[in-house]
Amino acid sequence: MRIVVLGSAAGGGFPQWNCRCPVCALAWDRDPRVKPRTQSSIAIETGDDRWTLFNASPDLRSQILATPQIQPRGLRDSPIRSVVLTNGDVDHVDGLITLRERSPLTIYATSEISAIIDANPVYGVLAKDVVARRTVDLGATFQIDDTTIEFFGVPGKVPLYMETESLKIGDVGGDTVGVDVRKGGSRLVYIPGCAVVNDDVRARVEGADALLFDGTVFEDDEMQRAGVGVKTGRRMGHVPLSGAGGSLEEFKGVNVGRKIYIHINNTNPILIEGSPQRQAVEAAGWEVSEDGLEVALSDAAGTRHAHGDRGSTAA
Repeated sequence: MRIVVLGSAAGGGFPQWNCRCPVCALAWDRDPRVKPRTQSSIAIETGDDRWTLFNASPDLRSQILATPQIQPRGLRDSPIRSVVLTNGDVDHVDGLITLRERSPLTIYATSEISAIIDANPVYGVLAKDVVARRTVDLGATFQIDDTTIEFFGVPGKVPLYMETESLKIGDVGGDTVGVDVRKGGSRLVYIPGCAVVNDDVRARVEGADALLFDGTVFEDDEMQRAGVGVKTGRRMGHVPLSGAGGSLEEFKGVNVGRKIYIHINNTNPILIEGSPQRQAVEAAGWEVSEDGLEVALSDAAGTRHAHGDRGSTAA
């Protein structure tokens, strides 16, 4: 299984366009300890030179420009054949509009996420005669090329633009999902958004060759401390990395081949190479993803490789 991280940052990217928080300031000042990142998405080669996007970032066009694996092969011939959506957040669905140029595609989503797309007329630019839609139930497996995929619910919430006074955070349903991906004997679990790491999440992750997990904030009150927001990570539907109930603590003892954080907010100090927070994450056996990271999972020996340069190939 070949996986390319197209974008590793949370909504707004890194550095965020209007922000000079302590971490963003380093990026604007070209500090070599930080690397710019686009908004969260991955691509998986689900078939022979047939790639599936897992979420469609607003930065998709620049991600395609930077990633040879998903660039067009001929006249209107793209290796991108499918899109799988894990929620309806802007940073995960806005890139669908980039895919409006009449190339054959299939979009896979739960009924809740599909309803969001249906309710917004701008997505009508995705011509129905070439862009197919498949609604998939939680727990039902589906096939894309020679890859088997399953949606499973994780604690989360509805997108920000759909919040009401009756908002519930941590409900499990089709609004926020994780994805179990299996190909050739290898298995990836992808959870870019998660409000709580509970027993069900741990059980789902157990035994995976690789886990790409929500790394939005290091501390729950991180945005408040940075002076750029009033919401905590948990209020936004994202479990923090540190502290009681944080993902570093909650995944201890879970058998996973590689643990990689993705969807990292611009305020998160793990973006700074060598920072105490980055060192703590790495000491706990986690990696911090960056744009262009390629992960190849082998089926037999469980050998795992990663390269930081776009276009690199892992054996």
